[in-house]
Amino acid sequence: MKFLFANYLSEGGPLFMYTILISLIVCVALIIKVFLKGDSSDRKAQKLISHISLFALVFGFLGFMIGMIGALDAISIAGNIAPDILAAGLKIGMLSPAFGMLTFIITRLGLIGLTLKNK
Repeated sequence: MKFLFANYLSEGGPLFMYTILISLIVCVALIIKVFLKGDSSDRKAQKLISHISLFALVFGFLGFMIGMIGALDAISIAGNIAPDILAAGLKIGMLSPAFGMLTFIITRLGLIGLTLKNK
């Protein structure tokens, strides 16, 4: 099984994963814009970047919670399930929070860079 980022985007729930991806792209674009503009003391842009990154983190966990509620409903209907099926479902459920955390960390590193550039 090859590692393909696009597969993980589809497996983790397209609504949540693509929304987080768009948030990451917007945040990186804003960070680059502030870096290139030379005015790293732009508080408005930094607050916007901070809010978008926090949204990506929380949205990832929302996707996990909605997915787990659906999975637990399916388990309760099916009754007894195999551990490997449960593990595969948990792996898929963890994709959106993991991507949200990655987006949050990348964006926070960009904000740290902007803060260091300002000083």
